[in-house]
Amino acid sequence: MTALLAPTRPLVRAAVALLSCTVSVPLALTAAPAAAAPTGPAVYRVAPGASVQAALDAAVPGDVVELAAGRYPGSVTLATDGVTLRGQGAATVLVPDPADRSACARAGNGVCVTGSSDDQGVPVRTLSGVVVESLTVAGFPRNGIGAAVTDRLTVRRVAVHDNGMQGISVEMSTRTVLTDNEARDNGQAGIFVANWYDRKGGALETRGTEVSENRLSGNRIGLQLRRVRGLTVEANLAYGNCGGVFVVGDDGVPRAGALTVRDNVVRANNRYCPPIPRLDSVQGTGILLTGTEDVTVSGNQVSDHSGTSPMSGGVVLYPSVVGAPNTRATVTGNALRDNLPADLADRDPHGTGNAFTGNPCRTSEPTGLC
Repeated sequence: MTALLAPTRPLVRAAVALLSCTVSVPLALTAAPAAAAPTGPAVYRVAPGASVQAALDAAVPGDVVELAAGRYPGSVTLATDGVTLRGQGAATVLVPDPADRSACARAGNGVCVTGSSDDQGVPVRTLSGVVVESLTVAGFPRNGIGAAVTDRLTVRRVAVHDNGMQGISVEMSTRTVLTDNEARDNGQAGIFVANWYDRKGGALETRGTEVSENRLSGNRIGLQLRRVRGLTVEANLAYGNCGGVFVVGDDGVPRAGALTVRDNVVRANNRYCPPIPRLDSVQGTGILLTGTEDVTVSGNQVSDHSGTSPMSGGVVLYPSVVGAPNTRATVTGNALRDNLPADLADRDPHGTGNAFTGNPCRTSEPTGLC
């Protein structure tokens, strides 16, 4: 990943090496006392050994907390609108600290981006405009980055690997941008976007969430979209997972769907993952639709899948765990090759209005879809 240079700002509040997070104004800004003091976003610079959380707690909307290269033990929480957490690419690494007793650490997450909701999961306060960029989050028991009840969250140029569940988890959030990230070797999904992880209910209208140009490998599922609507998945690379891209719905209303999966490269997702509650074994699945409506799958390259799971194949339509069918799926213009047992498979006996057009391939279930 590419290191990101600090922006030029009219006012810089520098944080802190070692164990303090002080705020200072450069001498150059004090040279003309007669002039009005300039205002603008601040940059808190944090070195290894300093408190990242103290800098985040001091930041106000528009501020940047910039981490130098190095290792930073412990979890951190962003809870202020419009704050950016920035590292120096792969050289800035957040890892667990067994002594950390913060709420984020107790939840098992590396970076928590948290609005709030009531006991029923209804949003109470939405956190807006947070950016997490150019750093690595690795080895946490649950999620590398766990976000919930946010709007306009951006996560870019971040590496998340070897986390126990999701690399990046985004729940109950709108207008999210997840781009140019690397998610590998996480216990569940590399990237997970859902209404809630632990609740059913109708699909969330994400209002234009974008998942683009990410690299997803070695996870159970590369990208999982669950009970969400109104988003685009574009130009991602998913390889070496048990399954590549899963779009998952059920019988909740509104239904999952009204989204587009386009121009992705999905290849050789042939690891074997054993069954878990509500999901059969997964192996050799490229793009899966289950319990969805109005999903468009177009322009993808899907190749080299092979497995014995009931969901194995290149592009597969399959009923949800509660029997909800796929409705009005459009699978068009995809390049499919060397997927077994089929390049295209419609295994949804109750699906209606699904269309397969212009997909170069050799094998399909039933025959005639290529």
